[in-house]
Amino acid sequence: MGASRPDNSQASDGPEGGALPVFVDVHCHCLPGLDDGPADRAEALALCRALVADHIGTVVATPHQLGRYDGLYDAGKIREAVGDLNRMMAEAQIPLNVLPGADVRVDERIADLIASDQILTVGDVGRYLLLELPHEIFIDPALLLAQLVANGVGVVITHPERHRFLAQRPQYVEQWLPHKPSLQITAGSFLGGFGQLSEQAAWAFLNAPMPVLVATDAHAMAGRAPRMTDAYRALAQQLGRGVADILCVENPKRLLAGHDLLMLDAGRS
Repeated sequence: MGASRPDNSQASDGPEGGALPVFVDVHCHCLPGLDDGPADRAEALALCRALVADHIGTVVATPHQLGRYDGLYDAGKIREAVGDLNRMMAEAQIPLNVLPGADVRVDERIADLIASDQILTVGDVGRYLLLELPHEIFIDPALLLAQLVANGVGVVITHPERHRFLAQRPQYVEQWLPHKPSLQITAGSFLGGFGQLSEQAAWAFLNAPMPVLVATDAHAMAGRAPRMTDAYRALAQQLGRGVADILCVENPKRLLAGHDLLMLDAGRS
């Protein structure tokens, strides 16, 4: 599979002339004032309008938890902020449904913090956790993966293509296969939005022998806007619409519903 970025300068409809699907975005920093996402209500509403324009109908709000945000807000505060944002969008007539979640920095306490309802799983349904590795160093999460899967929690490693250690060694994730993790690739990475190394790694991780899905990881309109539609078109052009649908449509929906994810081989057959 090529790592080059396909041309995306086509019309606003879907690939091969078909209609674009409505996406579920399972990783987005859209809550005002909690982390490094929107600073205030106006920025949050602008980002939510951009999500709708990007053909996203449901988004999981995933503020950072643990790491440098440890102790700043718990699951209850995130749920409250999600309710407030949904009310703001209803008033502004923005047709987007926001659900609670978190982008959780690797930490040996995670299993206990899930059990005590202090950190959130995807969609607050208890089935999957978005796990973020620190960017500045590599910490192998194998022991944590084993603990979480033993507790019935599936782990989704967020944006491995933007972690230099993993981007340079995409085959490393195969060591985690006994713990059945999934990989979440950032939509903008397929388009060069995070540099050449991340772009090449994004395409390379599609060969990983584990489920993969795409999310925006959008933070704000300045520099970190959602790019799901562009990524979907690029994936469909390069690998076919079946693969693009698994990555951008089916697996995000399954993640949110707590169902098993599909392998990409199903879309290539």
